[in-house]
Amino acid sequence: MRILLTTVLVLISFFAFSQSSVSTRISSGIDVGAGFKTDYTVPSITYYELLNLDANRIFSVGWTIKGSAFYGDNLNYITAPAKLSRGKTGFPALSAPLIPENLDTLRYDWVTGTSLNLGLRAQIRVGPVEVGGSADILGLSFGKNRTARYISSSGQYEITKSNTEKDTVTFRSSPGQRAKPQTLNLRLLGDNDYGTLATEVYVRLQVTRRVGLRVAYQWITTEMRASNKNLIDGNDRFRNTASMAYVGLTLPFFK
Repeated sequence: MRILLTTVLVLISFFAFSQSSVSTRISSGIDVGAGFKTDYTVPSITYYELLNLDANRIFSVGWTIKGSAFYGDNLNYITAPAKLSRGKTGFPALSAPLIPENLDTLRYDWVTGTSLNLGLRAQIRVGPVEVGGSADILGLSFGKNRTARYISSSGQYEITKSNTEKDTVTFRSSPGQRAKPQTLNLRLLGDNDYGTLATEVYVRLQVTRRVGLRVAYQWITTEMRASNKNLIDGNDRFRNTASMAYVGLTLPFFK
């Protein structure tokens, strides 16, 4: 997490310095805050840069680079690939004990992850109020292998014995599966997405020239990759989706 935050801060400093003589058509700044929900905490820091499309700076489009962390308790991660899950998963998050039929589940007591994503943003400004939306498009995620309970309706996986021989185990519930965050984050829409991605709509009130209060509603997907594949369907990817409120501050570089 410290490495990620250092990288983000270095990038932000570079962008801020490089924009010192940019036209007033460009606006940029930092969003700092966190999303909250029962069993979820998602802090983030985002650098954004927007191109103002009109002289009054009402309409803007641009890009973001965001570093975020994810902390979750007692969560279910459901079979992720679209060919296996299409039509059976979606919002709200599948964090309750109920498990969709024929979908495997990783059940975590505690799960964490860190991501760095590039995204797109669009915004409308009316006086001191700005309304917009952002979506992560591409990035990377990092995190530790953590143990989860693997639940399957008809699963099989391969284990290596102490003498290096391999054996196949059929299971409905396995207590010792390990998984870590999916490395690649890629927006392909719906169940076709890979990795940890967020989408949000937000409202920002410009309290002073240099500080804004930002509230948002976020839809967040996190994904884990298990150390053992299910030999029946070849799957090792599992996804959790959640929606939550976000509160933070915006620190504009130019106004």
